[in-house]
Amino acid sequence: MRSPRRARAAAFVALTKPRIVELLLVTTVPSMILAQGGLPSLWLIAATVIGGAMSAGGANALNMYIDRDIDKLMHRTRNRPLVTGTVRPVEAAVFASALIAVSFVWLWAFANLLAATLATAAAAFYVFVYSLWLKRTSVRNIVIGGAAGAMPTLVGWAAVTGSLDWPPLVLFAVIFYWTPPHFWALAIRYRSDYQAADVPMLPAVMSLKATAHRIVAYTVVLVALSLLLVPVADMGIVYLLAASVAGAGFIGLAVDVMRNPEPTRSLRLFGWSNVYVMILFGAVAADVLIV
Repeated sequence: MRSPRRARAAAFVALTKPRIVELLLVTTVPSMILAQGGLPSLWLIAATVIGGAMSAGGANALNMYIDRDIDKLMHRTRNRPLVTGTVRPVEAAVFASALIAVSFVWLWAFANLLAATLATAAAAFYVFVYSLWLKRTSVRNIVIGGAAGAMPTLVGWAAVTGSLDWPPLVLFAVIFYWTPPHFWALAIRYRSDYQAADVPMLPAVMSLKATAHRIVAYTVVLVALSLLLVPVADMGIVYLLAASVAGAGFIGLAVDVMRNPEPTRSLRLFGWSNVYVMILFGAVAADVLIV
């Protein structure tokens, strides 16, 4: 059994949603490698990853602070630290704000001002545009809100070059279009949760069939954008094959959900969407480093 101190520490870590942070960082490092045309300094990679993790973690913690009233109504989120009382709301708010502030200073000091500004802008967008505004008011919440999760592609590129270019913008668009089918697939499974909390996530307010059709549409655009990176960033055969095969698998599973939009199939799609990002961005790095 964990000591009270360890339990508290674990609760603060949980506030940052570590799994989501890990996924965001998976997109940061390959973007840095693509920007460098090789492997950047290990210190710059570490500094950017640490700064990005603090910023994303702080935004996630503020999201939990804002959503603590509806989290207790949803089966999926009822054990979060602010619902169970392990962490008090004021503690969560101070912790989250401090993480974002330290992240900005850290990235400015060890990367550059553009990377710091982009990371902080992503956190602000997630908190104010998605969490405070769109999540409870618009069926397009996750569509527009997905811009925050796509920002690490720009942060990684900016950390290396101090500027932006077309390749990171294409990678941004890839994650932007990946987010809705990824999240809607999970939301199909937890449809009743969102209905209970009166959150207009697409599967909660539209039929599962209509949701599945949108999943397929966004997935097709996603795969097309992933292939657009080939001419834009002069990617090679390693990336082209990985993007084509992984993309075909994504479309196939999305179509399977459209044919029968039930939770087991949607969770299979959700699981593959996570694997897809790792394959795609792993291929970005491999194409640069191996070819």
